[in-house]
Amino acid sequence: MSQSVCILLNPADRLQLEAIVSDRNRPLKHVQRARIILFSAERLAVQDVARRVGVSRPCVWRWQQRFGEEGPEGLIRDKTRPPGKAPLGTSVTARVLALTCSEPPGSITQWTGRAVAGIIGISLRSVQRIWEVHRLQPHRLRTFKTSSDPTFAQKVEDIVGLYMSPPAHAIVVSIDEKSQIQALDRTQPGLPLKPGKCATMTHDYKRNGTTTLFAALNVLDGTVLGRCMSRHRHQEFIRFLNAVEKAVPAGKVVHAILDNYATHKHPKVLEWLADHPRWTFHFTPTSASWLNAVENFFSALTRRALRRGVFKSVPDLQKTIRDYIKRQNADPRPFVWTKSANDIFAKIDELPVPSV
Repeated sequence: MSQSVCILLNPADRLQLEAIVSDRNRPLKHVQRARIILFSAERLAVQDVARRVGVSRPCVWRWQQRFGEEGPEGLIRDKTRPPGKAPLGTSVTARVLALTCSEPPGSITQWTGRAVAGIIGISLRSVQRIWEVHRLQPHRLRTFKTSSDPTFAQKVEDIVGLYMSPPAHAIVVSIDEKSQIQALDRTQPGLPLKPGKCATMTHDYKRNGTTTLFAALNVLDGTVLGRCMSRHRHQEFIRFLNAVEKAVPAGKVVHAILDNYATHKHPKVLEWLADHPRWTFHFTPTSASWLNAVENFFSALTRRALRRGVFKSVPDLQKTIRDYIKRQNADPRPFVWTKSANDIFAKIDELPVPSV
């Protein structure tokens, strides 16, 4: 495109264009177009006009041509453009939803956006918009596990009752062990957190041994009694029970909540239980360790102290664990269970029933 129009302004057109330029309520595009014509009427070069107005040379040529054809009114009125692509119909949307929710062919486990777009005959972005509107995420998968314990309901009611309505003159403790905690050292030092950059840590590591943490969470006040030991046999478990026994004030009945780990039901442990009549064990249902409150403490310990920690030795790891427990006990918070047994049963009833 090149300049092919010579701008000649009569007094009426000049007054109209100057009024547009001086009108502060006019859109910027109208002001720019009027200035292009006014500067062009002064016989300025196209490059000079474009530089003064702040537009490109093709833009100057375009509006010179429009003014020559339609006058000042052509600068204000934009030409109509053909409409874009028609929106997808409901039938296409229904086909995308039905295909996404169906089983993919062959050995493919889930649909991809490109696969659906290729079959339906639309763009990938169109498929993604439909998925966003209908909250479909084929790439995600949530797992669940239901307990097959025949006494599931009774155990849930028993443990939830201890959490929500603990007996008077009694201590409720949640006991478990976190085994095989690794003392991992990194092969190179990482970089600290900086503005705009996250902290770094090498992918590879060196193993410096393991330890097992036995922990008892006092549900009533939130304090934790912990012991690090080299193994997690019934001998170590009995030693830990003796430590808890010494820590509990005399005259208090102890209700201990445990999972179904074999060590907790060892004959020697059952003998210890018989020799301590103020103790009562409450076992969680199988595949229901989420009922054990101390698991929340283990999760917080892992996230805040262990996962990104660097440990030169097992004693270094054990010191970190003891320090974390000490900080936990310095400002304890009682464990609060909010879901009743009926709420738990109602939620489980919503899970899909496996086909036989």
